[in-house]
Amino acid sequence: MQRPAIVAEGIRKSFGDVHALEGVDLEVAPGTVLGLLGPNGAGKTTMVRIFTTLLKPDAGHAEVAGYDVVRDAVDLRSSIGLAGQSAAVDPNLTGRENLELVGQLYHLPKPERRRRAEEILERFGIAFAAHRTVRTYSGGMRRRLDLGASLVGRPTVLFLDEPTTGLDPRSRVGLWELIQELVKEGTTLLLTTQYLDEADVLANKIAVIDGGRLIAEGTADELKARVGGEVLEFRVPDRARLADAAGVVVALGGSGPQVDNESGRVRVPVGGDGTSVLVELVRAMDAADVDIADLMLRRPTLDDVFMTLTGHGAEEISDGDGAKGPKRGRGRTRE
Repeated sequence: MQRPAIVAEGIRKSFGDVHALEGVDLEVAPGTVLGLLGPNGAGKTTMVRIFTTLLKPDAGHAEVAGYDVVRDAVDLRSSIGLAGQSAAVDPNLTGRENLELVGQLYHLPKPERRRRAEEILERFGIAFAAHRTVRTYSGGMRRRLDLGASLVGRPTVLFLDEPTTGLDPRSRVGLWELIQELVKEGTTLLLTTQYLDEADVLANKIAVIDGGRLIAEGTADELKARVGGEVLEFRVPDRARLADAAGVVVALGGSGPQVDNESGRVRVPVGGDGTSVLVELVRAMDAADVDIADLMLRRPTLDDVFMTLTGHGAEEISDGDGAKGPKRGRGRTRE
């Protein structure tokens, strides 16, 4: 049986009284993509830092590419690549100089690091800007250069920590295509993301982490099946009537209506005949004098899965160390 490229067993990590990871188990098969999905503060980045030898776990055991992340840390580093949440390139150097510097850190001979720099600049579509300082690059170009830098040492396992954060939609799709090419060539990849569509497109397998614990694992289709049936979604223009709308759903037998107070949207997993439920809902809302808009019946998405599993959206928790997030949550874990 082929040995997993990444293994974690009972990984725990705390920062003072903040529990970032509470006994996480993971396995990633060689040549596949694991999407590690979770909100801000779930523990995703802490997990990546342990896998890449930047942090030592408090308890548990982890291996990457056959190396123990603690005992074999020095040897492991030549087999992995890491692209973090922000581009870790020197803005005062040119694109070519950045890549050659990384090659030097990998102890590549001078001709080899020059050759690798040229290959990566060409492959990532930034050869035209090789001579320019990185401070003149766009955000998408910097992320491409950063990803390219993580590949200079020809890693067998690559870690991408929210690689498309802050990119425009076109740059995100372009980066997805590059990632898919790497996987076709046999690279094993662990991708952390808050973007549910990103995990859906790229990952062979998805692990959902929340509050430092692994709460679900499987393919995108397997996780969507946990929602069951279809999803009925609508918006309540008058936010003051949201509670009334949720009450109508419950009275109709709807299980666990998910209410977003900010947008006024309500989502309801529907089993059986979704069309019949939709008709009943419209009649019941009319009888309760609750106006609704944007009514739709659709297939479940990974966002629905996350809401069903956790009771909150993928960006509703702060990062636990006082930093501001899109929304405040429990604040008990940190990245």
